[in-house]
Amino acid sequence: MGVNLRDLIPSEAKREVELKALKGREVALDAYNILYQFLAAIRQPNGTPLMDSHGRVTSHLSGLFYRTINLVEEGIKPVFVFDGKPPEMKRKEIEERIKRREEAASKYRQAVELGRLDEARKYAQATGRLTNEMVDESKKLLEAMGMPVVQAPADGEAQAACMAAWGSVWAAGSQDYDSLLFGAPRLVRNLAITGRRKLPGRDEYIEIKPEIIELVSLLKSLKITRDHLIVIGIFLGTDFNPGGVKGYGPKTALKIVKSVDDPLKILNTVPKVKEENDPKEIFKYFKKPPCTKDYKILWREPNIEKVKSILVDKHDFNAERVEKGISRLKKAYRENLKGRISRLDAWFKR
Repeated sequence: MGVNLRDLIPSEAKREVELKALKGREVALDAYNILYQFLAAIRQPNGTPLMDSHGRVTSHLSGLFYRTINLVEEGIKPVFVFDGKPPEMKRKEIEERIKRREEAASKYRQAVELGRLDEARKYAQATGRLTNEMVDESKKLLEAMGMPVVQAPADGEAQAACMAAWGSVWAAGSQDYDSLLFGAPRLVRNLAITGRRKLPGRDEYIEIKPEIIELVSLLKSLKITRDHLIVIGIFLGTDFNPGGVKGYGPKTALKIVKSVDDPLKILNTVPKVKEENDPKEIFKYFKKPPCTKDYKILWREPNIEKVKSILVDKHDFNAERVEKGISRLKKAYRENLKGRISRLDAWFKR
């Protein structure tokens, strides 16, 4: 879910751009965030996900393959960051997500039985679940496509934010705003859903473009520090305290944190909801999350046979379409990625 800062971000701190405006930029993508978006969006009219002949879900692989090709063709250099072991503080949010998926699955079945396909699709989008097998196969597909994969020690979004803060990549990419709390200098949203999209429950379409949010511009516009922003997030609710603090919306939270120089003092007054984490511990986690510097960012020539083995041989993807996709990827690699390597030491020497 993540913290919802949307209503707090002023127009001067964000901007919509075309994909081509990100040409040449390295973006560390929150892989789980993107895979869940594919699981939600890539479905049949009745809400059923794409599956192979053995009944295995393939929506995530389809999205990963074709969307990555689109990004590389535009000159974007994606780095996929995967979650490690979730922090104990996230346990309640994980339990809540499981509960929400089960409720959505029940409503989906009822809607299908009643023949309400639009309603069924809406509920189906909330039932997506990533298994360890799906995650492992996603990594193998990306590596076969020549894309860098980074394994985070804990939260993938935190790792992506750290990489952006260290200068290893230009920005973190996610739909959630947590990257800003984790200290990413830039957040790029909508990379997985850019294009023409149908509005839920309506026969209407909108054009979605990438959105860039600059942390410095955001803090300057709101006249606060990153510490203040983290405290605002805690008031509104994060993955570590999903309920937030009752009675505090974005404007009220902003007003309160701006009334003091030291936002930590405010945390001493925040009521701790039963079974939720200590607000001060949440603050510490956002301020200094567990991240690793043990990675190398390198784009490689796509391995055609490995890609076909995963998609065509194992999961029944159309061989002709996959071959066309690989041809596009190879051409984009030669034009935009070949010979481009980012090592952490090289970035620090700049």
